[in-house]
Amino acid sequence: MELVSVVFLLLAPVLTSCTPLVLPLDCSDIYNHDNSSHSGVYTIYPIGATSAVQVYCDMESQQGGWTIFQRRMDGSVNFYRPWDQYQMGFGNAAGEYWLGLETLFHLTLRKKYELLVDMEDFSGNKVFVRYSSFSIDPESYGYTLHVSGFTDGGAGDSLSGHSGQKFSTFDKDEDTWDEGSCARSYLGGFWYTHCHSANPNGVYRWGADGTLYAVGVEWSSWKNYDYSLKTISMKIRPVQ
Repeated sequence: MELVSVVFLLLAPVLTSCTPLVLPLDCSDIYNHDNSSHSGVYTIYPIGATSAVQVYCDMESQQGGWTIFQRRMDGSVNFYRPWDQYQMGFGNAAGEYWLGLETLFHLTLRKKYELLVDMEDFSGNKVFVRYSSFSIDPESYGYTLHVSGFTDGGAGDSLSGHSGQKFSTFDKDEDTWDEGSCARSYLGGFWYTHCHSANPNGVYRWGADGTLYAVGVEWSSWKNYDYSLKTISMKIRPVQ
């Protein structure tokens, strides 16, 4: 009995000083906990303690706290991939990556998000667009995209036309094009219609090239269909 009392006395300071482990759902949780946090790779937990996933957090753009779910910057990752990889995610959070449709669904299920899309061409010109509402449905509904509330930062609106559309890959065609597969024809995975005005997951190419139509990293309202962007990142943050 004496030994138990001694052990308890030794452990008492530790037990009383313990604080609950906080698991951030997204980058905004990290930013709100410490707004001096720098942009970089962090671990978030979209579905609880067993769902750890690495993401790149943008802590600087437009008041910070953005969770990046799609990023192209150097062509180091192949984005022409099958359904299961777009569902679960691929790439490296320190570079190019796709967070994963399932993770993205769980994030937008738990909070109301806005979307920011940052872009840059090969001449160093930078533009953006914002949408005040962004979410996707569960897999049983094809991860259907819902986006609205467009604000122009120089790139024009190439995404609103994709709203209401299911996600498609080369091995799972859920687009509205009767004559073929948008994912196969334009070499990406996206919420294709018949087929696209934005193709951020297309083939990484170097700027203007009219020899292959609309297969690059495209945002047509800014650069039309024969210019592949240098960088593009799609990021979400809870509506303030």
